[in-house]
Amino acid sequence: MLASASPMDAQTLRDRARARYPEFLETLEAMVNIDCGSYSPEGVNRIADMCERRFEEHGWEVERRSNGGDPGLGDLLIGRLLGTGGPNVLLVGHMDTVFDDGTVAERPFRVDGDIARGPGVSDMKAGLLAGFFATHVLQDVGFDGFGTITYICNPDEEIGSPFSGPVIRDLAPEHDAALVLEGARENGDIVSARKGITDFTIKIVGRAAHAGVEPEKGRNAVLQAAHTILALQGLNGRWPGVTSNVGVVHGGTRSNVVAERCELQVDLRSPELASLEEAEAEVGRICADVSIPDVSITMDVHGWHRPMEKGEGARRLVDVAVGAASELGFELRDATTGGASDANTTSSAGTPTIDGLGPIGGDDHGPAEWVDLTSIVPRTALLAAIISRV
Repeated sequence: MLASASPMDAQTLRDRARARYPEFLETLEAMVNIDCGSYSPEGVNRIADMCERRFEEHGWEVERRSNGGDPGLGDLLIGRLLGTGGPNVLLVGHMDTVFDDGTVAERPFRVDGDIARGPGVSDMKAGLLAGFFATHVLQDVGFDGFGTITYICNPDEEIGSPFSGPVIRDLAPEHDAALVLEGARENGDIVSARKGITDFTIKIVGRAAHAGVEPEKGRNAVLQAAHTILALQGLNGRWPGVTSNVGVVHGGTRSNVVAERCELQVDLRSPELASLEEAEAEVGRICADVSIPDVSITMDVHGWHRPMEKGEGARRLVDVAVGAASELGFELRDATTGGASDANTTSSAGTPTIDGLGPIGGDDHGPAEWVDLTSIVPRTALLAAIISRV
């Protein structure tokens, strides 16, 4: 162990990350070649087994939680590495992917030049491993100037973290900073702000009737849905950055029957909590405004994520990251994105948060998903430097 190495020496961290690169790549291949969709608990738990062994081999305390009797999700892992004193740092990465069982057989891990491909290679096997290897690098150079590094390995992020989200929310306030390990943007940007998301299921009930013989006895739920859809789509841009999307419509049974029922599924997003709450209230007002007599509308609301806003704490973390990147020889910028992650949870819990700290990748959730292998060493060193400077 290089006890004399300075934690502020970014080049030393890079050298150690480079020395560990072959191990990183070997482990990345092993992880990518495991089917571990959110609803494939056996596969997710194989990833959890690999993470648990790595925690134990490097001196972490490990807690493993099963999902309270629900067999449809994998286990949650929480690793804790104790230091000699200093800030408490939270790392968050997820072990699940969006892909069904059998995807690995169709397109296993492969390397094309400087690009690695395979299911979950960017989202987020590379980021998950970056969290481990950044802490390995810090241990290699003898850095222990922190209170605790807590690493949450999430089994269900791709379905909104229903199991792990409350755990992350509870633990986040105990930490001075949260570093979320989703992949960097394709241009290398990290993420300092994410939109919040609220989903609505809107059910419209009218009255069925024969469309040719006595249509006047009917109350057309699909017609009411058309009015409601136009109003919901009209929310786009009413507040800066707010988007409203009616993504799914189910209604009616036959063309010769006045539609008795229709269901809408709506995605509402906003970069700020205040405008999100105003838009949510407006969706409620729209659903209370019934244009077709004797038609009823009910609304089921699920707030997946509150916004991740770039507050003062996040700005300071961005400054730390930008400074470390400069020492490592590359320019770094931060960006806002419309997608949500566990960073929304840590940020809304009041913990300064930045995201996109994994290696550079793209085409997530699709067959062309990739990660830039040349970004693994500098991004791992960057993460290690940020942890050492919180």
